[in-house]
Amino acid sequence: MGRVSPASGCGGSIPFVSLASVGPLMLHCTMTSSLKLQLGLDDLLADLRHARKHDDLGRLALVAYCEVRRWARDAGNFVLAEHASELITSSPHPSREAFLGHIDDLIHELEALPHTTHPAPPAMNARGAII
Repeated sequence: MGRVSPASGCGGSIPFVSLASVGPLMLHCTMTSSLKLQLGLDDLLADLRHARKHDDLGRLALVAYCEVRRWARDAGNFVLAEHASELITSSPHPSREAFLGHIDDLIHELEALPHTTHPAPPAMNARGAII
């Protein structure tokens, strides 16, 4: 079994790594950005739904302003990022129900985004080789 010296990993260098262990590391490092975005969207929706279910206005405002904006920018959806920003920074909402209605609209907008399907990662044997 060969050795690689040094191998670059996701967060730095890994000195003297066997070639068999490089396979799983490389699969981990090459997770597609679209998968990360999809998982991030799923997390956002779960967080918004939970806060909405419990009428946690502070959490809803935080997630909408900080997390949805960040995710939308990462996804290249600047219209959604601006919408999430305006939801919080525009004039005060006339009532609690009006704010919650806007949050519901944001949740529906996120749910309407196209979902991508991702193939399962390749099967690997005990030595880390793709089967």
